[in-house]
Amino acid sequence: MSKQDSNSEKVRLDKWLWAARFFKTRSLASDAINGGHVHLNGARVKPSRCLKLNDELRIQKGVVEFIVHILVLSDRRGPAPVAQALYKETEASQSKREAQGEQRRLLANAAGGPVKRPDKRARRKIIRFTRRQD
Repeated sequence: MSKQDSNSEKVRLDKWLWAARFFKTRSLASDAINGGHVHLNGARVKPSRCLKLNDELRIQKGVVEFIVHILVLSDRRGPAPVAQALYKETEASQSKREAQGEQRRLLANAAGGPVKRPDKRARRKIIRFTRRQD
């Protein structure tokens, strides 16, 4: 571990989210924080907020919500297994995410395939029909 990983070091929220691989860039992390999609211990914060160990983060990415506790402070982005060691996701958050994912898969299968575009004959019928209305 580097000198920046020690408990006495300060790590910005946007840097930690980037290092933990929740967002691909720091600017995306900052935009999410400013947009109210990230809450620290239940409150909205700014990207420059310093984190402490065992802080609770609520991260909303699209329809997926993560609730994590910070285990290690780091501002260096590393491989995914190292990034996953920076936090511990709560059991409730994990089960809720898995249930939502399963529900989305079932809805996608029930909806069927995409509706195909009209072919040449159907387009001609549409054009004739719309011109009659004028």
